[in-house]
Amino acid sequence: MRLLITSDTHLPKRAKELPAPLLAEIPRADVVLHAGDWVDTATLDLLESRSRRLVGVHGNNDGPALRARLPEVAYADLGGLRFGVVHETGAAQGREARCAARFPGLDLLVFGHSHIPWDTTAATGLRLLNPGSPTDRRRQPYRTYLTATVADGRLRDVELHRLPPR
Repeated sequence: MRLLITSDTHLPKRAKELPAPLLAEIPRADVVLHAGDWVDTATLDLLESRSRRLVGVHGNNDGPALRARLPEVAYADLGGLRFGVVHETGAAQGREARCAARFPGLDLLVFGHSHIPWDTTAATGLRLLNPGSPTDRRRQPYRTYLTATVADGRLRDVELHRLPPR
């Protein structure tokens, strides 16, 4: 099972459209996970229409129209792994322990908000992934998103894709 993991697309505020490499990944993915801050419903409509399966949440910059269509936290069983998706997880310090306590029973938690790629594992075994942002790099050298595969009940081939700064 191939995954496309993104967050913080912020359209049309930070960019006019999603980057072509990210759009090209959508038909290759069995599941697209989006960790919030869409900003416009057109991006949600686009991903819903092009994805085989979309698991998404709303973020702090998402207004009433997006909040009406997306939960704050989403859960999905994918290839034998229990995923959670949320926008905000709080400060980086103590994140692993805090998320492990808040989301017991998950194998992976996808989150956004910071625009900073993140890949760590809590003492409980919970893996935390933040894909960064494909449209707004903030203090990072690149705009980013993630791809991964799930096979035999394991997450494999996690790859951070770097897009050039604009």
